[in-house]
Amino acid sequence: MSDTVVVQKYGGSSVADLERLEAVAQRVATTRRAGHGVVVVVSAMGNTTSELLALARSLSPAPDRRELDMLVSVGERIAMALLAIRLRDLGIPARSLTGSQAGIVTDESHGDARVVEVRPHRLRAVLDAGEVAIIAGFQGVSTAREVTTLGRGGSDTTAIALAAALDAAWCELCSDVDGVFSADPRVVDGARKLDAMSLEEALALARGGAKVLNEDAVRMARDAGVEIRAVATAGPGSGTRLTPERQPASAATAVTGSDTLVKVRIGPMERDLAIERIRQAGGRLRRRVGERLYVDITNVHGPDLRHAHPSVSEEGPAAIVTAVGSSLGQRMDLVEQGTTALLEGGVWVVTQGSEGDVAWWEVPPDALAASVKLVHQRLVDGIDPNADA
Repeated sequence: MSDTVVVQKYGGSSVADLERLEAVAQRVATTRRAGHGVVVVVSAMGNTTSELLALARSLSPAPDRRELDMLVSVGERIAMALLAIRLRDLGIPARSLTGSQAGIVTDESHGDARVVEVRPHRLRAVLDAGEVAIIAGFQGVSTAREVTTLGRGGSDTTAIALAAALDAAWCELCSDVDGVFSADPRVVDGARKLDAMSLEEALALARGGAKVLNEDAVRMARDAGVEIRAVATAGPGSGTRLTPERQPASAATAVTGSDTLVKVRIGPMERDLAIERIRQAGGRLRRRVGERLYVDITNVHGPDLRHAHPSVSEEGPAAIVTAVGSSLGQRMDLVEQGTTALLEGGVWVVTQGSEGDVAWWEVPPDALAASVKLVHQRLVDGIDPNADA
């Protein structure tokens, strides 16, 4: 096995058809010929997972979750086998492995399993034999020896888990986008690509709603000290390095927003149990202001959170704009500048807060996009639209 191991993850759009699969194969071959040991994690091709789910739901309105995991795990296996076939044809020894064969061990939560251990013995043997290891992302085997899937962004989590277990030099997350931007370019025209940011900042950005980053994968990378390189599959591009090291302090690195939140209150009885039930239902706690909790309901199973526990009461939807930068939350002058930008822009600030690398403002949901633009303009671009020319 090469002294330097690199893990590369390719999402569904990167392997959507045979033409794109060919481009991935060429990119992997180039990395291997450069002398690196290469582990490739692939998602299912294109819309394969959605099509498989649609098949199941055409037969049952509520398919058994264990059987759903068995079904959708097929998508990644198709992609991994096809890529291995093509690499071998290019003269690059390659071997495909399912998540379980690669040693991804999870808990027993079907559809949203968490990685509890990686046993990379077989994976190391493949690398020691000089072969590229191609792993089916998004899946593993539970402690009860059942096929499980890892939920949204599961292939990113697979890649980071394997990079940590193999002590890889870095982990490339390859997609259609060349890195992480200071805001969603579809929302902020002047958003610019970031050359580097800390994993701590990246985690705060993911928690704030940035779609380009998977929260669980970034958290795992931070905890394990794995460097991430977010790059475009097509390239060439410089991408963005997400590093364990802190970056120099700045006004703000990036701004994002989330409108997938609800405000809830929890009665004093069985409070800890109620919070755990919210988590089990798929809710993720984002903020707390007094007795009010802000919960991300993106992955909530069911119509709302009131069914999670009798003491949970919903107050309605919420939207939060989040600015991220090294130690930004400790710069009250900058936090107030963000508030001023919103108020002068005609946006009502419901409440606000700051801590660590984060400053945030709750705004009306219909003003979220405008709020992201205003905060980005003031804190990232450093422009005061009301200042004298």
